[in-house]
Amino acid sequence: MIKNLLRGSVPALALVPLVAGAPAQAAPAPGPAVVTTLADAVGLVKVVEENRTGWTPSAFKHWTEGDLPSDGCDTRNEVLLSEAVEAPAVGAGCTLTGGAWVSYHDGQKVTGSSAVDVIHTVPPVEAWGSGASAWTAARREAYANDQGAAASLAAVTARTNRQRADRGPADWLPPVPEAHCRYAGEWVATKLRWQLTADNTEMEALKVLAEGPCEDVVVQYTPAP
Repeated sequence: MIKNLLRGSVPALALVPLVAGAPAQAAPAPGPAVVTTLADAVGLVKVVEENRTGWTPSAFKHWTEGDLPSDGCDTRNEVLLSEAVEAPAVGAGCTLTGGAWVSYHDGQKVTGSSAVDVIHTVPPVEAWGSGASAWTAARREAYANDQGAAASLAAVTARTNRQRADRGPADWLPPVPEAHCRYAGEWVATKLRWQLTADNTEMEALKVLAEGPCEDVVVQYTPAP
């Protein structure tokens, strides 16, 4: 599947700005940031067979109070406010009106927050099967609302979110080839930030990207507290 997804991809990028870093409204996570190539980052992810036994969406509580309690916004709306290319009006109860966003998955500019989904770069069900099933409820909640790294959450078109569902890079990549390397880098950064594992199929797909069109991608991540 990954070879089909990569067919027609752009050549390796000379410089790829990426991936993890604290947004302005978030308190910096403790611990030093790690900066490495995508290939080396992929090599740091432990390979373990994925196990989604016991999965339930309620295991990851979101959206909760955002990083700025005084603004009255939940995590989703804080991400939308942070990523808007045209700021929406903010009403009572953090109701957003207007505004515009550019979805990096498909390069589309959309207006109105109802046309935008805030996604987890690594979907909660994937996280569950990759180690999060052993976490406490509090840690899963922290994962689901993580604004401590820009790679963790993203505002994208609802259409591409539906297309992706809970699939990983072995089975789905953004429809715009230019977004493949950013997506792979942010996926790996999130896995490393939260010490999540990868199965063999996922690992092989990431290696194809890291050793091919995305060989110049730089991954930066900070381990989650």
